[in-house]
Amino acid sequence: MELVECYRLLELSPNAGIEEIKASYRRLARRYHPDVNPHNREQAHTQFIRVTEAYKYLLERVSQGGSPTDFSHQDSASSVKTEVKHQTKATSKPPSELDQKVKWDAYKKLQELLKTQKFARATTLVESLSKRFPNDSEVRQWQAITYQQRGRQLVNQGQFELARKFLKKALSTDPHNRSLWYEVDRDFQRIEPLL
Repeated sequence: MELVECYRLLELSPNAGIEEIKASYRRLARRYHPDVNPHNREQAHTQFIRVTEAYKYLLERVSQGGSPTDFSHQDSASSVKTEVKHQTKATSKPPSELDQKVKWDAYKKLQELLKTQKFARATTLVESLSKRFPNDSEVRQWQAITYQQRGRQLVNQGQFELARKFLKKALSTDPHNRSLWYEVDRDFQRIEPLL
């Protein structure tokens, strides 16, 4: 599972400690437990499972002796979304502390831009980030998500051809991401009758 997805699912910042991880999991497990959501049981159950898997993955990372954000590019990260192991080249050197700070600062800024729907600026930011970290699977995932979000915005604005280009870019950027394929497929289904 991708670390960034774990943090997102558990509503945590990338520097969250083990106690914060546990507290967030307990809160979200109560929120999404199927018994608490009788009118939306199936959707709650799905989210409950995703939160539980994210929690287990982060807990495993922390128990291996490092902080959740202390990872090496040479680690393989199996993604629940993709069910594929992403590995960078064995010749890649671990990122420096400065690179890690730049990456996570950019991630926070990216989240802010996406939340405020400034998709053009988010696209520019994530493309610069991908140039600096060309072999980073997390950055690649952020880039694909940004393209998908921008494509969805363009669909809503009626700019279907441009939307199609961004949705295709999303898929080519992170082709093994099943969740992304599902979202992009939903967007394409909205476009098809209108073209």
